[in-house]
Amino acid sequence: MKALIIDGYVDEPACLGVPPYFSPYPRYIAGALRERGLFETDIHYLTIDRLRENPPGAGELIGKADLVIVIAGTTVPGKYLRATPISPGEIETIFRTAHGLKVIGGPIRLGFSGEGGKAAKGLGSRISLEGAVLAEMDLEAFVFDLFEDFGGSKGKQPGSKLKAPESVEHRFRTGTEIGRWAPLGAFLIRQHPDYPYCMCELETYRGCGRNIHCSFCTEPFYGASDYRPVEDVVFEVSALYSHGARYFRIGRQPDLLSYQGTDTGGPVPKPDPSVIERLYRGIRNAAPELSVLHLDNANPITISTYPEEATQIIKTILKYHTPGDVAAFGMESADPKVIRANSLKASPEEVFEAIKLVNSLGASRGANGLPELLPGLNFVHGLMGETKNTFQLNYDFLQQVLDSGLLLRRINIRQVMAFPGTPMYGKDEAAGKHKKLFLKYKDQVRKNIDLPMLRRVVPEGTVLKEVMCEVHEKGITFGRQLGSYPLLVGIPTSLPLRKFTDLTVTGHGMRSITGIPHPLPINSASPALLRELPGLGKKASDSVAAGLPYADEEDFVRRVKEGEKFLKYIEF
Repeated sequence: MKALIIDGYVDEPACLGVPPYFSPYPRYIAGALRERGLFETDIHYLTIDRLRENPPGAGELIGKADLVIVIAGTTVPGKYLRATPISPGEIETIFRTAHGLKVIGGPIRLGFSGEGGKAAKGLGSRISLEGAVLAEMDLEAFVFDLFEDFGGSKGKQPGSKLKAPESVEHRFRTGTEIGRWAPLGAFLIRQHPDYPYCMCELETYRGCGRNIHCSFCTEPFYGASDYRPVEDVVFEVSALYSHGARYFRIGRQPDLLSYQGTDTGGPVPKPDPSVIERLYRGIRNAAPELSVLHLDNANPITISTYPEEATQIIKTILKYHTPGDVAAFGMESADPKVIRANSLKASPEEVFEAIKLVNSLGASRGANGLPELLPGLNFVHGLMGETKNTFQLNYDFLQQVLDSGLLLRRINIRQVMAFPGTPMYGKDEAAGKHKKLFLKYKDQVRKNIDLPMLRRVVPEGTVLKEVMCEVHEKGITFGRQLGSYPLLVGIPTSLPLRKFTDLTVTGHGMRSITGIPHPLPINSASPALLRELPGLGKKASDSVAAGLPYADEEDFVRRVKEGEKFLKYIEF
């Protein structure tokens, strides 16, 4: 029995699996297969990007695998540096090539759309499944239930006989099952093409704890909040760590602060700071030499409703995490009419208070060059009740944050993607109506808010530690620190890929920055790098280049005007 897991990538409101992120989906499936008796060597994993490279044996593997499983679904699609989610055509090609049992699942079960502003449609209307089975609930549970329950004999693997797929019930997995499958599937990280430099997305729970859900959100399709035991999450981290994982994000949940919270009948559960303390302390004990520990979603209404508990939790996060962390706030809109029409989470005043609280505790600069913990904001346009005034209200809110001296790590602006079964479905005409206005407004935010905010978050001369070089393009190397919502850095030279380097920030774009190696080897640096030295300028850099080489600091200071101020950026 051989199984092939093809990762077409997922991007959901509460789960990211686009490289360098490694979502729980393939790991859970691998764990379910292991429990059904398959050996690690019989479970193969390919990302869609790796498959596009047509590596040796890939075609044969697809053709000969007894079970081919495709994971897919981007319910909040974005732009990715070096990865592209699977397309409908690629899914069809894979299924035409495969001769074993074919299964597809993940968030794609909810529908498919290529971009925001366009409603998702059922998978069957977009893709010819070529005899494949769509897992209508949890893919990992469906795969597990595909196997016959028998003990095995005469050298057969236990449970290695497959059922007829039409006889298998579609269901959600249980927390107990995930407690078993997550550590069993941890070995799969060694097959990830980014290994060991991939971010393991960790799940604490899924399903939204609010009594009323946002009009567009797909998280309610997972049911009520299903909290994993702290011990299970920690054991999974321990298993991943034993296989070489060093980068973690607690990202698979709608609101980390509500993890195992108490339902008081209010708008959100009451946080339990002791639970977050046990979680973070346990992860640190299980992975003592981890490189990154970040989070993702945090509900601003939780912070503004329970400021004392939120303060305790944020202090715990700061105690155990690594710098450069981001708490993503799903604000969605600053327009009171849109908030009411779509049952959104928090008022602008409540979001502002949450931003202030996180800044008061997390804005100090950490060892990697970034602030310890900052909020991020997510806006969604095209919602019910949206008017031209909505754009102005959103812009005014961001201007207020900027004028108040507060920090935001990122501002995500997108148009709604409406899914069947949500209140928003069939009511997204505003997305098309306001498309031109949306693009103009987005450009204004990037120029007038993002750019000055980025200069504030990482001023010129900031040294960013351990930036991973990822892509070459037109003589520029693009890299990022591994983390939650990492900053894109353009380096005007060719540096080895998949290598870490420290960088000095030398310039700012609207959503990215320019940097040069730190310290810069002055005697071998190219003119393009010399021109980027903070405060040097083109004319002065030409003068510096003409004076090469320099014997030492004393020689440099003697021959370069105001040379002392550049010494902190260079080496000889």
